[in-house]
Amino acid sequence: MKEVSRSEYITRLEAKRGNRMIKVITGLRRCGKSYLLFTLFHRHLMANGVDEKHIITLALDDFDNRRYLDPESLYRFVIERIKDKQTYYVLLDEIQMVSGFEAVLNGFLHKDNLDVYVTGSNSRFLSTDIITEFRGRGDEVRVMPFRFADICALYDEHPQMLLPLYFRYGGMPQVWQTENLEEREQYLKDLFEKVYFSDIIGRYHLRGVEEIGILTDVLASSVGSLTNTLNIRNTFLSERKSRISPNTVSSYIGYLKDSFLLSEAQRYDIKGRQYIGAQQKYYFTDLGLRNARLLFRQQDDGHLMENLIYNELLARRMSVDVGIVPVSEKNEYGKLVRRQYEVDFVANSGSRRYYIQSAFEMQSEEKRTQETQSFRKIGDGFKRIIIQSAPIVPWHDNNGILTISLTDFLLKSESVEW
Repeated sequence: MKEVSRSEYITRLEAKRGNRMIKVITGLRRCGKSYLLFTLFHRHLMANGVDEKHIITLALDDFDNRRYLDPESLYRFVIERIKDKQTYYVLLDEIQMVSGFEAVLNGFLHKDNLDVYVTGSNSRFLSTDIITEFRGRGDEVRVMPFRFADICALYDEHPQMLLPLYFRYGGMPQVWQTENLEEREQYLKDLFEKVYFSDIIGRYHLRGVEEIGILTDVLASSVGSLTNTLNIRNTFLSERKSRISPNTVSSYIGYLKDSFLLSEAQRYDIKGRQYIGAQQKYYFTDLGLRNARLLFRQQDDGHLMENLIYNELLARRMSVDVGIVPVSEKNEYGKLVRRQYEVDFVANSGSRRYYIQSAFEMQSEEKRTQETQSFRKIGDGFKRIIIQSAPIVPWHDNNGILTISLTDFLLKSESVEW
């Protein structure tokens, strides 16, 4: 099978090489961080003239290396391998398993000839205490599962044929190591029960998996829908006959976000230029994992497409919000009323902004009018884009709104500028 190059991450790591900061590679467990660091980046270093003796690697989740989970032992392991004044590249996998790893990494920062790269599977790396501990000397690279473009690079099939498979199985690397569909599904189901939930229960000392499992199922069923902790608590009561407090719901959502299973999109008032905190949307980092929680029985392609577009925007390192456009206008009776129109995504990259609508089906003029209503209410000059699932020749309407296909958007990053 072909290898996914993950060249965008290699480029980012290369750009940070020798910057006197700890390079922290974060992301969902089993999304390919270890392979990126130990195989692809290791190979990149050697191809660029680094002697293998100057690359120090250690997988801290390997049982054989358990003695190095002691911070002093880990520190000695690295220091004892430094034999000269040339630069040594230190590659450490799953550093969060070391109690007190912050002090070890700060110790490495005092060595002029060490360039340190570590991986970790939860956002504790980005919490305020870690930022304070590193004093601005931690540099994050967030890794996501395979993008659709990565899957297309593995196969010689037309992208439109691969899209339904990606909708169903997502981009976890191990999924694409087998063609057996039952094995794919079982692997994704097992990841939740045996890896993610096990990690969360152990890390946060939960009593069991039932409540957080139910919460994950509720969120999986409501991808792309506005919600809040009170709404979710009420769903527990009405559908699951389970009592849970809003504070517990909020904590559990935080655990899922810290494990990189979920991302949260805030609502943003485009005209008022402010955030509205009453409701949010939650998206799964991987579509296959979302489907696995629902036993592959609830595949709402419209919401999955919205989730996919959101993930792709994040992979392009954009900040992404859910947009609303509040306006005062007359109703059918001539009375002035206040209305809110929704923009699926407000994506920002530097000074550039894109308003994006996800339209799984847009076969009628009535549907197009519905999808473009919010765009016509905005009033500024930023790019407005409709992404539809079916193949289409890109085109602009009289209002300057660009319509492109989902595959063009996913495979051609420049398509948002057409």
